[in-house]
Amino acid sequence: MEFSALIRTASREAHTDVGSSSFMTDLLGGRLGVAAYRRYSEQLWFVYRALESPADALAADPVAGPFLRPELARMAELERDLAYLGGPDWRTGLTALPATTAYAARVAECARDWPAGYIAHHYTRYMGDLSGGQYVRDTAEKTWGFDRKGDGVRFYVFESIGNPAAFKREYRALLDALPVDDLEKQRVVEECKRAYALNAGIFQELAEEFRLSA
Repeated sequence: MEFSALIRTASREAHTDVGSSSFMTDLLGGRLGVAAYRRYSEQLWFVYRALESPADALAADPVAGPFLRPELARMAELERDLAYLGGPDWRTGLTALPATTAYAARVAECARDWPAGYIAHHYTRYMGDLSGGQYVRDTAEKTWGFDRKGDGVRFYVFESIGNPAAFKREYRALLDALPVDDLEKQRVVEECKRAYALNAGIFQELAEEFRLSA
């Protein structure tokens, strides 16, 4: 089995669990307000800062380097969304949930010490943004009246990727060509599952913060 198929199959259950979390179900079901969406977007800022800050340091790495495509970079668009959602002083009072801090710390640790592990986080985030993230964008536009692919949802808009399906095929080819042995690939699969679990931790804490009345 090609590694791209292996990692997708092995992480399917974890991916499903995250997607069906009570927070995301309530958010995308229109039962939570735009404040919850903004708070979620704020948590993404901490995670993507950890993902994208090491890009220059990893650019020449034989394992991680080929995955660092500028078309995927999200921070500029995310900050534009946050400025739209929170105003020019959106950074004031910006706080990470404990689960977010743990997630970002793990991403930074992998970027520093284990490039193959970093790829597990890169894969779970960006391929998710290109796929299920589009449903989040569409729902947010309809629920809170954001302009289509405009401010508030620019994080999910990949303007430099004209053909997402072709791009994802190229990405899977990079996974299949990952220059590590089978044992290391299995470690990457386990780190992918860990990434989903860390993401689930954020959703759990957000669900507690935005608990719906019984």
